[in-house]
Amino acid sequence: MTFGERLNQARKEHGKTAQGMAEILGIGLRSYRAYESGDREPYFSTLIKIADYLDVSTDYLLCRDEFLAKHAD
Repeated sequence: MTFGERLNQARKEHGKTAQGMAEILGIGLRSYRAYESGDREPYFSTLIKIADYLDVSTDYLLCRDEFLAKHAD
């Protein structure tokens, strides 16, 4: 799974629209959609806002949760 796929999944699970996310983040809809499509990556500050708003970790969005679980021992 990619960042964009995780972002899309988390957004939909929280009942948010792409337009709503763009407004909350203070960016254009085209920019937000580029995050979900994988054409663009957010700045760290935006990534943190996304994670906080969707109540997920940045590790989850960055698909590092599985990596961290494997190396937790």
